[in-house]
Amino acid sequence: MPSTRIEFPGSRGARLAARLDRPDTPARAFALFAHCFTCGKDIAAASRIAGALTAHGIAVLRFDFTGLGSSDGDFANTHFSSNVDDLVAAADWLRGAHAAPALLVGHSLGGAAVIAAAGRIPEAKAVVTLGAPADPAHVTHLFDGHLEQIADDGEAEVTLAGRPFTIRKSFVDDVRAQSLERHLAGLKRALLVLHSPVDALVGVDNAARIFTAAKHPKSFVTLDRADHLLSDRRDAAYAADVIGAWVERYLPEAPAEVDPLPHGVVEVRERGVGEFQQVVRVGQHAFVADEPTSVGGDDAGPTPYDLLLAGLGACTAMTIRMYARHKKWPVESVAVQLSHQKMHAKDCADCATKAGKIDHIHRDVRIVGPRLDAAQRDRLLEIANRCPVHRTLHSEIRETTEMVDDFLPAE
Repeated sequence: MPSTRIEFPGSRGARLAARLDRPDTPARAFALFAHCFTCGKDIAAASRIAGALTAHGIAVLRFDFTGLGSSDGDFANTHFSSNVDDLVAAADWLRGAHAAPALLVGHSLGGAAVIAAAGRIPEAKAVVTLGAPADPAHVTHLFDGHLEQIADDGEAEVTLAGRPFTIRKSFVDDVRAQSLERHLAGLKRALLVLHSPVDALVGVDNAARIFTAAKHPKSFVTLDRADHLLSDRRDAAYAADVIGAWVERYLPEAPAEVDPLPHGVVEVRERGVGEFQQVVRVGQHAFVADEPTSVGGDDAGPTPYDLLLAGLGACTAMTIRMYARHKKWPVESVAVQLSHQKMHAKDCADCATKAGKIDHIHRDVRIVGPRLDAAQRDRLLEIANRCPVHRTLHSEIRETTEMVDDFLPAE
C-alpha cells in the first residue's frame, strides 16, 4: 500500500497534515476519513481501515483536524463546525489534486462530522459511521465535570486520553447547537452504520437513533465484541472489509484490467505520486518501486537495488530447490538473505579491479533439512552460484537503449 504524506490548507488557513493511502493499481474511487475526537490520522483504527480499503481499490485521505497531530492551528479555537469545514476543505483538495471523494468514513465524532459535511460534498455517494454519536453534544460527557467551570470562566483545561486539552465555551455551545437528525433527513446518500453493542464510550443506542433518522438506502452492521477505538486489529480489518463490500454498488465500476505484458517484458512508469515512485508491471502483476525517505522518497516500495537483490535471491532459492528435488534430497525449506554495499576495490584481494569502488553483494543461504550431510549442504551452496541471475551478473552484459514514441502493445 503506497502511502504519501501531504499538506493542504484547512478551512481557517492552517496547514493540515494528511496521508493519502493508495492501492497499487489505479484507484477506482477516493474516500475521506474523519478521525475521532482529539485523536489523529495515525490512530490504529484509521490506518488499518485505510490500508484495508486500498485492497478494494479505494484510495483514502486521512488528515489531522486543525490543532491536532501534525496539523497547525490551535485546538482551543476549534469546534465541531470547524471540523466539518476542514472536511470540506479536504474534499476540495482531493477534487483538485485527484478526484472528489465518493465515500466518506467517520469514526466516533468524525462519524457525526461526515454526516454533517456530506451535503456540501456533492460527489459523495456513500457515508459510513463507526461508533458515531447521534448527537455531537454527546462528546461533552468526556469532560462533564468541567462544564460549570467552562460556563463560568469561558474555558477549562481537561485531560483526555492522558493529554491536556483546552475546551472553550464556544466548543460546547457549538456542539449543543448541532442537529444531526436534520442532516440525516436530507442526507440523500447511502448510509452504513457500524457500531459495537459493547461500546462503553458511545452506546449502541446512538446507532439506533442514527439509523432511524436516516432514509433508505441504509444498512446497519454490528461490530460484535469491538471496543470504541477498534484497538483489536481484527475488528478494524473486519470493519474495512464490510465497508469495501457494502460500498461496491455505489461506486463506479472498477477500471478494466490492463492486458498482461508478454513474458520477459518489464514496464516501469512514473506513478505521479511523490518524487520517485514508479509503477512496475511484470506480466499480470503490478507493484510500486520507490526510494527511502532519507533520499527524498516516500518509502512506498522497494528500491531499484532492493529489486535487484530480490531477483538474485529468488533465483538462488529456486535453483537450490530444483536441484534438491532432482536429487530427491530432504530439503524442507530454502531462505536467502542478501545485502548490497559499495566497497573500495583495494580491499578486495581477489578482484581484478584495483582502483575506485566496486559493488559487493553478500548472500546468506539457509537450507533446512534434518538429514542433510555436510557434503550435500556444500553441494547446494555450490549450486547457488549456478543460478541464472547470478551467472548474468557475472557475465558480459550488453545493454541498449532507444527513444520510442510509445511502447509496443502487449501480445
